[in-house]
Amino acid sequence: METTREIFWNVGNVALLVYLLAAVVVFIFIYAFIQRIKLWKIGKEEKRKDQIWERIKSVLVFGFGHKRLLTEPYPGISHFLLFWGFVILLLGTIIIFLQEDILSPIFNLFFLHGNFYLWFSLILDLFGLLAIIGVLLALYRRYILKPERLDNVFDDAFSLILILLILVTGFLTEGARIAFTRPDFERWSFAGWQIALILNPSWTESESLLIWHRFFWWVHLGLAFLFIGYLAYSKLLHIFSSSLSVFFRSFEPKGKLDPILDMENQETFGVSKAEEFTWRQLLDADACTRCGRCQDNCPAHLSEKPLSPKKLIQDLKTNLLLSAKALQKENPDEQRKNLIGESISEDELWACTTCLACQESCPVFVEQVQKVVDLRRYLVLMEAKFPQEITPMFKNLETNYNPWAFGFASRGDWAKDLEVKLLSEDKNVDILFWVGCSGSYDDRNKKVSQALVKILRAANINFGILGQEEKCCGEPARRMGNEYLGQMLIQENIEILKNYGVKKILFACPHGYNTFKNEYPQFGGEYQVYHHTDFILDLIQSGKIKITKKIDENITYHDSCYLGRYNDIYDSPREILKRILEGKIKEMERRREKSFCCGAGGGRMWMEENLGKRINQLRVKQAQETEAKTIASACPYCLTMLSDGIKEIGLEEKLEVNDIAELVASLL
Repeated sequence: METTREIFWNVGNVALLVYLLAAVVVFIFIYAFIQRIKLWKIGKEEKRKDQIWERIKSVLVFGFGHKRLLTEPYPGISHFLLFWGFVILLLGTIIIFLQEDILSPIFNLFFLHGNFYLWFSLILDLFGLLAIIGVLLALYRRYILKPERLDNVFDDAFSLILILLILVTGFLTEGARIAFTRPDFERWSFAGWQIALILNPSWTESESLLIWHRFFWWVHLGLAFLFIGYLAYSKLLHIFSSSLSVFFRSFEPKGKLDPILDMENQETFGVSKAEEFTWRQLLDADACTRCGRCQDNCPAHLSEKPLSPKKLIQDLKTNLLLSAKALQKENPDEQRKNLIGESISEDELWACTTCLACQESCPVFVEQVQKVVDLRRYLVLMEAKFPQEITPMFKNLETNYNPWAFGFASRGDWAKDLEVKLLSEDKNVDILFWVGCSGSYDDRNKKVSQALVKILRAANINFGILGQEEKCCGEPARRMGNEYLGQMLIQENIEILKNYGVKKILFACPHGYNTFKNEYPQFGGEYQVYHHTDFILDLIQSGKIKITKKIDENITYHDSCYLGRYNDIYDSPREILKRILEGKIKEMERRREKSFCCGAGGGRMWMEENLGKRINQLRVKQAQETEAKTIASACPYCLTMLSDGIKEIGLEEKLEVNDIAELVASLL
């Protein structure tokens, strides 16, 4: 017997009918998918078509390779098995499709013979079984383990059961065929062979096997066609939309805010309707698979605030779909649901700390932070609606160039007794120390500024400060939606730095560092910027400062969101601690990319925290679990929030917070 098989064995001359049905369901899918693309394209234009090779590589690494998905083994492996089983079976189906007698003469393809057929059978059975395992793992996790982050709806169960039935009926069809035809080479179809033994253990010819085979064959075909037709109308659309999301992901610095260009001539600011987002932002609504990883890492959600990044994206999707007929002008008079207030509440928007934990954990690169800021921009600039406590903060930024009510003339007072050089007196410096608002005005953070001065002098670095000429970097205003005020501060700072010819700037604040590094270039400000952890480590490694004694205690390090997730600075602070400690670095469970926000980002440093639990207290408790005596920080916001958290819980006798610069300076 020849090593091959007849494609339409036992089902009659139905090839033409099958191809016609296939054409119909494929047409249904293509039509629905095109309609979805049209809905995305209602959004504003956005350039995401550069760096094609990098985008292809992203799909290979994060899509086919599941790089982010596999950071959580159980769901990652489950999806990996299901995905690759699906891909290989799809390729196998295409090969069978091309091999059938109607098409093979056209394409001159006759390869389901001999050794190719044997390996083809083995591989399809193997990946079919892996896909079944993947589905069963997903069903067990979703409906037995029931993790809180998963919201189970009918579509989830239907999709998984549909895939499972397609796989099982495929194996049953194969088993019935082998049970009747009994070719020995079909042992390569090891799963089908075992099913054949169950269906016909004595290997006797039976008409009932033919009937069962035809039944399984048509059920399998019907389910497969249902799957194709259902694709674009269900969660299964993410097979394509998530891949597109990965392909069109941003290669800009992580979390960099898009500016509002030409502020003076804009009629509206921010976003209040779905179509005011870009097409890429609307694509996110369909790319999101509701896996809940963002929610599991969101400090607002974990502290029982109303915000869930997953829910925010799904609410945007619901709003977009409800508005589809009006947006596509099929029914322009249709009543629409307000995006802000009805679909997404204001409390959700103001709960966000812009910590980027949601985006860093998302397997398909959904971008939540820019959307939150866009919606805040509308509230602030168009409606003048924002938390009451922000009003004096905005006013202080306008009049005193800092978030507090301190006069701008006193900005350099912290350095009066240190005889620090002012650029207004001598601009011939190697590097500008940008002190920042906290380092200039906050009593606790002034000590960090003084410690850094001590380190710079010990290393004989020729540095200076701007003093009263320095203004807020504009970051808090921009994150809170006041783009106009943020841009005003940025432009004024750029002009001052231009006058002094500043090229290199040192920061102790990750928020200022991130803004100057990643956002000032949007407005013409190009500088070499350094965070003090990188700078201090370089001084130690080069021997410019010498550590002659060490700290004999255990310390835990808190990763700042804007230093870590935004700028990938994780190792420098830890390397410094290794060099100055006799004790150990006691890592918190949530660290590095998974670090837990202190609660101050996104302007929340100046807002009341009236909903849920206090984020800073949760982080302090996580630090307490390490049994370390000191929390090392590298951000003034974190230093303030964690210090407050320690006092609020009453742990002053057991735990303290110090900036890394303070720890190093204490050893000089």
